[in-house]
Amino acid sequence: MDATTPAAFLPVERPAGRGTRPAPPDTDPKESMYVAPSLPSWLTWWQRPFPDANTLLLPGRQPALVDTGFVGHAEETAAWARAHAGNVDLVVNTHWHCDHVGGNALLQARGAAVAAGTPEAEAITRRDAGCCAAEYLDQPVAPYTVDLPLDDGQVLRLGDSDWEVVRTPGHTPGHLALWQPEERLLVVGDALSAYDVGWVNLALDGLDAAATALASLKRMADLVPRVVLPSHGPVPADPAAAFAAALRRAQRLVDDPGAAVWYGARRILAFALMIRDGILAEEIEPYLHARTWLTDAARLLDLTPEALADELVTTMLRSGAVVLRDGRLHAAADHTPVAAETLRVPYPRAWPGAGPR
Repeated sequence: MDATTPAAFLPVERPAGRGTRPAPPDTDPKESMYVAPSLPSWLTWWQRPFPDANTLLLPGRQPALVDTGFVGHAEETAAWARAHAGNVDLVVNTHWHCDHVGGNALLQARGAAVAAGTPEAEAITRRDAGCCAAEYLDQPVAPYTVDLPLDDGQVLRLGDSDWEVVRTPGHTPGHLALWQPEERLLVVGDALSAYDVGWVNLALDGLDAAATALASLKRMADLVPRVVLPSHGPVPADPAAAFAAALRRAQRLVDDPGAAVWYGARRILAFALMIRDGILAEEIEPYLHARTWLTDAARLLDLTPEALADELVTTMLRSGAVVLRDGRLHAAADHTPVAAETLRVPYPRAWPGAGPR
């Protein structure tokens, strides 16, 4: 979010067609279309700005959608999938963060089943208060259930092709990738992008979370994919170079846990600003002081929450990752506006029970 995209990973434009990322309604296609190198014609890729994750659609006998974006754009996600594939039979989540599961509830209400990594599936079924880290991160998620828990090595029929589940914990404990061996396609979720790696939560997931994420990156790199499909940003033009850069970055986070904590804090705050159309400058510190993630980060950094909040805002303003406009702090990264009323969903502790479907 606060990194730049290396020239080697700049996207290539070409006319829209199957295998491209069709622009959603009211979007300028020239601004929104990025194409994976040699994507097969039987899949459709939609690169989306924050706060949504990129979306992969696999039409066919079992139409499937990999990740469903942010809750504030659930109707847009469902309309796009319906326009390109009709009904969606299966949703597969790479992990449970709000930008990946936001359309689950709506699509599930319209008949789709939801599949997710077993650790997260079990927690969702139990209705654990910590589900999706939604309350912890103050990131809304509409209530949903998981119909199909996924384990490492499991093979899924998505559309008309078979994909293997690859467990890739680190960014979250239940994070997974999807591997299509014939075309050597790898859906990597938030494990890496063309410009960075996923942040890790040392407070919730333990001080070894960064090492776990690094091991997952090494496992994925060993597959030697031809195409890497990330959850954010463009498809890397050179998968090997993308993995090499990600491995270096991940190793630095292992070597410097403090940097990993700071990295996560910056990402979480930027996302909060995106989904709220900014936060009033005089309200930002009270907002941060009330966040458990900030208190945990301050503890790991041996700072007071007040000192961390002040330094976080100051450094992000100085770097240009946050801008002050009309008395509000805004995230500078490209993002799609969110209607305030769509954020009014209960935290998981208040979700209804997960009964049989």
